[in-house]
Amino acid sequence: TIKTAVAGMITACSVALWGCSRDKAPAEQEVPVVMVAQPGAAQPEQKSYAGDVQAQEQTALAFRVAGQVAERYADVGDQVRAGQVLARLDAKDAQLQLNAARAQLESAQSAARIAEDELKRFQQLLPVNAVSRSQYDAVDNQYKAALSSLKQAQSNYQVSSNQTQYNQLTASKSGVITARNIEAGQVVAAGQAAYQLAVGGGREVVIGVPEQAIGGIKAGQPAQVTLWSKPEEKFDAAVREISPAADQSRTYSVKVALRGAAADGIQLGQSARVFFSQTDNGQLNVPLSSVSAQGQQAYVLTVNPDNTVHKAPVTLGAYGRDSVPVLSGLKPSDYVVIGGVHLLREKQKIKPIDRENRPVTIQAGG
Repeated sequence: TIKTAVAGMITACSVALWGCSRDKAPAEQEVPVVMVAQPGAAQPEQKSYAGDVQAQEQTALAFRVAGQVAERYADVGDQVRAGQVLARLDAKDAQLQLNAARAQLESAQSAARIAEDELKRFQQLLPVNAVSRSQYDAVDNQYKAALSSLKQAQSNYQVSSNQTQYNQLTASKSGVITARNIEAGQVVAAGQAAYQLAVGGGREVVIGVPEQAIGGIKAGQPAQVTLWSKPEEKFDAAVREISPAADQSRTYSVKVALRGAAADGIQLGQSARVFFSQTDNGQLNVPLSSVSAQGQQAYVLTVNPDNTVHKAPVTLGAYGRDSVPVLSGLKPSDYVVIGGVHLLREKQKIKPIDRENRPVTIQAGG
């Protein structure tokens, strides 16, 4: 009958399903062999940046007054000493102003002498009532006004005298001229840069560091410098200054000062490369294949003493070519799964082996 046939089919299907479940049971019980390793110590990472050699102290030299350049005595590359005259302006106008100020000073001096003599006479006449008190006060005020005019004339004369001296441009310190911006006959404004002076002494290499790496560089950090012309020779250096803001290229200007007597012979403008060795004490490294992520959280799989895996959240540093530093979340004694992290699940049992295919025993509390 139909009922009998249906019952038979159900029984057959049940037997078939039971048989399939018996076939799958051994497969589900298979324990995968997984390669594991302990995290290694971070290896020193050396980064380098190209730059050029500059003087530690540079200054722009400019005339303090406006005028026409009459003569220039220095050119780019010249070694100059402090106080040396580098250029001179046409001083005709300044001389005329000085002559006018001298004439005003002489006139003020004469007026002050006349006012002083007049006051002395009134001082003799006042006690005998030969002059009134108001007349005496007027003469006294005239004398005081003459003294004020004299002081003003003296100041004007001193300013004009200084202006005449300012027509000569002198080197503020000893060094080398690195730039010249004037020519004879050129009219310059007060404060317009005429020369760029690299003060003799210290040398430094100026480099640009990208924003993702600037956090790893600190003031005073040691470094080594090589020159493109002498790549085999290394010079000791240290970070002297870090720019607090990035420029238009989104890099931060870093000045690395050269140290030692050997650096004194390095020429300005030479191309150089700065090397930094960055190592964090106690930092651990794991292979890139050990790291996976769930959402925004990175994790590695560690192995428990019962050979089950555990998902351990970690904080990572900057990725390297083959490995990545682990800033937190791991201990040196932990064993981590090297590859196939995404194929394993939490608390899954494995057979751990090392890189030589030897079984690994996980110690409790290791």
